Amino acid sequence: MIEDVLLHITDKLRLRFYKRIFSVIREREGSLTAMEVFCVEIIHGLGNPTISEFAAFIGISRPAASYKVASLIQKGYIIKESSEGDKREFRLRLTDKYYQYIRLYEDSFRQYVLSAEKKCTPEQLESFAKVLSTLDLPDMDV
Repeated sequence: MIEDVLLHITDKLRLRFYKRIFSVIREREGSLTAMEVFCVEIIHGLGNPTISEFAAFIGISRPAASYKVASLIQKGYIIKESSEGDKREFRLRLTDKYYQYIRLYEDSFRQYVLSAEKKCTPEQLESFAKVLSTLDLPDMDV
């Protein structure tokens, strides 16, 4: 019974996530594929990683990661910057183009949060927050 409820909730959350991703992706010149959206989100979450750190996090080879990065650079969503400590090392940095593109996604997420605040009581939201805080989320270390 409770397992069915949790599966239903995760299915709904997953569907909403995919709907938001595809609402952001829209076909237009320079648009990102779904995989590229995931890549820039990972780069954002890792906070200016090296290509090696990015590759290790998603579990692919460095050459495969370099290929993905080159596509994102060509489209203007990320740049490679020399590391301050070691000029031979490059860090991936998101560009203003990325932040303008992803703002659509964030606006959609804010609307979702506002909708939840309108539909739920403060007690329900507090209970939900407690449930989320008790979940065993996977370790996000690189």
